[in-house]
Amino acid sequence: MNYFWLDASAVVKRYVTEPNGTPEMWYFFDKVPPGRMMLCGPVSVGEVIFILGRRIKDKQRFDQQKQLFETEVSQHPQVAKVYPTNTQMDDSLQFIEVYSINTADAIILQCALDKANELRMDGHDLILVSSDKGFLKAARSEGLRTFDPENNARAYLDGLINT
Repeated sequence: MNYFWLDASAVVKRYVTEPNGTPEMWYFFDKVPPGRMMLCGPVSVGEVIFILGRRIKDKQRFDQQKQLFETEVSQHPQVAKVYPTNTQMDDSLQFIEVYSINTADAIILQCALDKANELRMDGHDLILVSSDKGFLKAARSEGLRTFDPENNARAYLDGLINT
C-alpha cells in the first residue's frame, strides 16, 4: 500500500484555486483516505498557513480556508504528523548544499526519507505529493516516488492510490 507525504506546495492547492493542480488536489482529497496521509507536523502546517495568508487577502475567507485545512489535515486524528528529531534536523543539512533547497524542505525531505524506509520494511511505500520542482527533483534523486498535481494525470494518481 502507498502512503502519501503532503508538501505545502501541493496541499495549498486544495484551499486556494490555482490554474494548475487545484482539480487534482480536490480529486486527491476525495480519493485518498486520511489514514494514508502524513506530513511534517510543525513545518508543513506552518508553511500552508503562511501561503494561505499570502494568497487570501480577505480575512473571512482566510479563516474559512484555514479552518478547513485544520479539519481535513492538520488536526485530523487520522492524518499522521511527523515531528523531526534533532538527529533528523542535523542529517537534513546535507540536502541544502547538495540540492540547493531551503532548510524547511531539507528537514521535510529527511523525515520523508526516514518514513519511506520504515514503510518499505513493512512492504509499503511513500509517495511525496508536491508541486515544488526543486523539491521534487531532490526527492526523486533520493529515491522517493512522487506525485506532482501540476504535471501528473489523475490516471497516474489512481495507480498510486490503488497500489
